[in-house]
Amino acid sequence: MKIIPVAILGATGSVGQKFIELLSNHPWFEIAELAASEKSAKKKYTDAAKWVMSSRLNSEIGNMKVKLCEPNLNSKLVFSALDSSVAGEIETEFAEKGYFVISNAKNHRFDDDVPLIIPEVNPNHLQLIENKTGAIVTNPNCSTIGLTLAVKPLLDNFGIEQLNVVTMQAVSGGGYPGVPSLDILGNIIPFISGEEEKMKTEPLKILGTLRNNKIINADFTVSAQCNRVPVIDGHLETVQIKFKNKPAKNEILKVWKEFKSLPQELNLPSAPQQPIHYFEEDYLPQPRLNSNLENGMAVSVGRLRKCEIFDYKFVVLSHNTARGAAGGTLLAAELMKAKNYFDGIL
Repeated sequence: MKIIPVAILGATGSVGQKFIELLSNHPWFEIAELAASEKSAKKKYTDAAKWVMSSRLNSEIGNMKVKLCEPNLNSKLVFSALDSSVAGEIETEFAEKGYFVISNAKNHRFDDDVPLIIPEVNPNHLQLIENKTGAIVTNPNCSTIGLTLAVKPLLDNFGIEQLNVVTMQAVSGGGYPGVPSLDILGNIIPFISGEEEKMKTEPLKILGTLRNNKIINADFTVSAQCNRVPVIDGHLETVQIKFKNKPAKNEILKVWKEFKSLPQELNLPSAPQQPIHYFEEDYLPQPRLNSNLENGMAVSVGRLRKCEIFDYKFVVLSHNTARGAAGGTLLAAELMKAKNYFDGIL
């Protein structure tokens, strides 16, 4: 298979660094260009970025010259780790110039012609960009991904009327350097700007139906409360759910266990073999113990039980920087490659 050269926009930030880590020795993609702000441009990457990943930075990558985030790069496949304050306009410019931009930023998630993709959940939404020679594809919010993956087989099999979620989100979700230590150590912050709105709306687009080249949102209600907690990696969420057709507990466990989708059928390099893992132990899942399951790309679920207000309640855990950011974005690119979306331009 021909290796595809890729560029990373916003390469010096924490999500950009995660892209670099995940793309090292990737069988399909090779880092060819790194781009960032004017402050970092023309510097060696090691001089422009403070490396915060647990792995060592490859010296070849470290010696690369950082370029500006301008659509004159040679690599036509671009991963965007840009901050939302600048991502919107830059990503649009790249797409209009014939680049495929796979973005972790929020700016274009609700554009009518932009797929908001979780590869196991809505791969058919990529039809929105069929026959395009430049386009934007977006990765959802990190807390949305774990919730939506866990909910997908439930919606398909039993229907959903209402869903309530309370999140306990890791500090790495705020980027680096993130929340000041004196604010978060020994504390919980019961507000994350913009997060609840994303969780109330993004799952409905992702779980929606594609009709006449337009996405019709799913027709259930989501209520969300989001909290920042003193955990490094791993977003834990408590979920309450009301079904249209109330299942027995063993039926829910069965559809979770059996859930597989296109990334598993295609054996994509970053895809977890089993997207959803259920834990019978009452004290699981936990961020420290279970976040890195299947390289951080699987979702952990536990504590399924009847709810006194809704029908059932349970706990969901996902790795927010692996599955929730760079890893989910990379998996979307792998799906696009496997489905020949890049043929003819890369």
